[in-house]
Amino acid sequence: MNNTVTTTTAKSDKGIKTFRSITLVIAMCFIVITAWAQTGATVKGAITHAGTQKPLDYVSVILLHLPDSAVVASEMTDAAGNYAFSQVKPGMYSVKALMVGFASAQSIAVEVKQQDVQVPTINMQEKTNALQEVVVKGQKPLLQQEADRVIMNVEQLNTAGDNALEVLKYAPGVRLDKDDNIIFRGSGSVNVMINGKMTYMSGAELQSYLKSLPASAVSKVELMSNPPASFDAAGTAGIINILLKRDETLGMNGTATIGVGQGKYEKVWGGLNLNYNTGKVSFFTRLNAGHYNSFNRLTMRRTINDSLYNQVNYWHPVTKSYNLSAGADYFISKKHTIGVMAKGYASPEEALTTSNSVNYDTKGDAFGSMSMRNPKEASTDNYSLNLNYKYDIDSTGRSLSFDADYVNYSGEAADQFTNNFFNATGAATQAPSQLRSFSGAAASIKSLKADYVHPFGKGYKAEAGVKTSWVSNNSNIRFEEQQEQGWVNDVKRTNSFNYDETIYAAYLSLSRNIGEKLSVKAGLRAEQTIAEGRSATTGEPVDLDYLKFFPSVFISYSANDNNQLSASYSRRISRPSYSSLNPFTFFSDPYTALQGNPFLQPSFSNSLQASYTYKSFQLLSLSYLETNNFVSNVITQNDETKVSISRPENLGKSTYLSASSGGTLPLKDWWTSTLQVEGAYATVSSAVQEVDFNSSQFSWTVSADQNFNLPKDYKLQLSGYYGSPSVQGLFYTKSNLQIDLGAKKTFMDGKATLSLKLRDVFNTNKFRGTLKYGNVDMYWQNQWESRRLNLTFDYKFGNKKVRTARSRRTGSSDEEGRL
Repeated sequence: MNNTVTTTTAKSDKGIKTFRSITLVIAMCFIVITAWAQTGATVKGAITHAGTQKPLDYVSVILLHLPDSAVVASEMTDAAGNYAFSQVKPGMYSVKALMVGFASAQSIAVEVKQQDVQVPTINMQEKTNALQEVVVKGQKPLLQQEADRVIMNVEQLNTAGDNALEVLKYAPGVRLDKDDNIIFRGSGSVNVMINGKMTYMSGAELQSYLKSLPASAVSKVELMSNPPASFDAAGTAGIINILLKRDETLGMNGTATIGVGQGKYEKVWGGLNLNYNTGKVSFFTRLNAGHYNSFNRLTMRRTINDSLYNQVNYWHPVTKSYNLSAGADYFISKKHTIGVMAKGYASPEEALTTSNSVNYDTKGDAFGSMSMRNPKEASTDNYSLNLNYKYDIDSTGRSLSFDADYVNYSGEAADQFTNNFFNATGAATQAPSQLRSFSGAAASIKSLKADYVHPFGKGYKAEAGVKTSWVSNNSNIRFEEQQEQGWVNDVKRTNSFNYDETIYAAYLSLSRNIGEKLSVKAGLRAEQTIAEGRSATTGEPVDLDYLKFFPSVFISYSANDNNQLSASYSRRISRPSYSSLNPFTFFSDPYTALQGNPFLQPSFSNSLQASYTYKSFQLLSLSYLETNNFVSNVITQNDETKVSISRPENLGKSTYLSASSGGTLPLKDWWTSTLQVEGAYATVSSAVQEVDFNSSQFSWTVSADQNFNLPKDYKLQLSGYYGSPSVQGLFYTKSNLQIDLGAKKTFMDGKATLSLKLRDVFNTNKFRGTLKYGNVDMYWQNQWESRRLNLTFDYKFGNKKVRTARSRRTGSSDEEGRL
């Protein structure tokens, strides 16, 4: 890794010039390809009704290259029945017309040189035996394999009462760690997107946001282990894209959802999804709100010298969440579309944390204890705005798009701590210690990006794009201690931190469909990062300036409709989250604290994946992920003060080799079984606190989802998950198990659905792990409100022929995910 730390602007200027040179080379390559592809003629003609000789509008017209009949381009006829294909390369071609209710028709062969070609009029014969009505009942498979991603169709699951975060646990290769962070392919460095746009936060904020989205609003989850070059290179494990439901019909329609849940505490949530289209304007809005009362119990057992410290922290948050998204697309013409999208999210929270620690000597006798009470009020707010424009240049698929994004994030919290210390008899050893803190964070993101797509030649397609993003992140915290003269500032804990970052990116990719069976795609992305950080306490500047390249390759082969092989490779980067760069120290109790690290460097990964799919069942998927300079929390323990501080640090190398299989099996007309099984071998090799640390573990997971269709539109579901012991960073984790039961009833002509679900029937879902290196010897057990009963009601209303707004990927994807 060639990352360098500089203290002068000369280095940044040099980096910018280097990046501009690389961008210019990529641009020149793309100009050459484009210029080569620009030459060609126009092929045009008309489609008419064979009986009446009247023109037929909205007929699908396909341009075929001869003699292999490869599809070159597609178009639709206008109101006069005319069509035209531009920029057609010299060669022999034929035009084929398709329309429901008519027999397909094809023109004679025509030769294209440099002059425009007029194809003889194609007459289409109406089918005399056309069926009046055809009703087809079926369902999509749970998993679908594409060249660069696996798609999970969430609507095939019973997710009554689940939220978007819990839905991810059904996806192959995805699980949640002890803090509800998302783990994909054994790594926590994964980017999470919604409808192709990054969520606006990470860590606790991301979890809260995903929990506020009901599972009933989720349509699909896309898993991209090796995303193409058009995506940001961030996220060593890849990208998870959550697609929310959108209706592709005309008029106005929507879905309303309301639900209640009961575990140890109550939960209530509701949402409204509305689509409206006038033909020229497509509008959507989505509103979700919820009240979530929950808990988390953390049990820690620490061995320090010859003493044992047992600690139990109980966190009881009451969270309210509100998120609103709205957008509109204006279709100026068939070629020009402009759009706007706005999002807002707010999450006020009140929480009470209590901690109790009992200390034992070598004989097992208690020699002291501590208790803590920490009431907290916090809030998180963010909003974003996206403006976009798309120009569909011609019928061959050439297009040009622009995006401008602005994101604003803010959060604040007020904590109070009361600590009491006791001896073996329970008598207080000192007066209660009282602390309080006030913290705030603000961040803004601005980005611009442009993307160009250009099909050319025989099955070729080139893509290119550029992007620039500017990030400003500011945080501050003030700690005060109660003393005789009142509240006094604690200068050791009070701090402020400012961080600014600019990223320049450019990419070029080339793909080709070879016949109807083989497709190949390769791309190269370049990203230049320039960053500067300042801490008021340490006073040490952090300056980064580095340029990196990220290649990617995809190969897909379809032997026939039932058998598909695919393979891919990519190199990716994981930049530290902005919060992890913040050097603040946050104490959850007198013995436990979290601290940021402003000197974190990015980590890099190489990823390989190959899979074989048969009839939508992924029979075998092989994956290898190697990450260097990976970031993991390292605990530093002071044996004198008994304080343990967790701090993210760059470590050595981790690998994750896995083999998995899964899909949906229709065992009976009334019984469908979905199975997933994965075996993995993970290793970690690094120096930790100047001592060699090596760990490895073979692990396996299995999940099964059984759905039973009963008479009168009833459905039952039984699902289960088991994960064996595994390695997660420096942790060795214990096994995990969860069993769920569910029932669903559809009524009112399919418009209404009532769902009941009991999650974690036996209350077995918990995190358990051990941590051992240097003087650290710890056992963790984290248990949350996993067992609960949920009741959800969904109702669909309105016209079922509404076309909805486009799904688009904004330009601030990577940066938003690091907030």
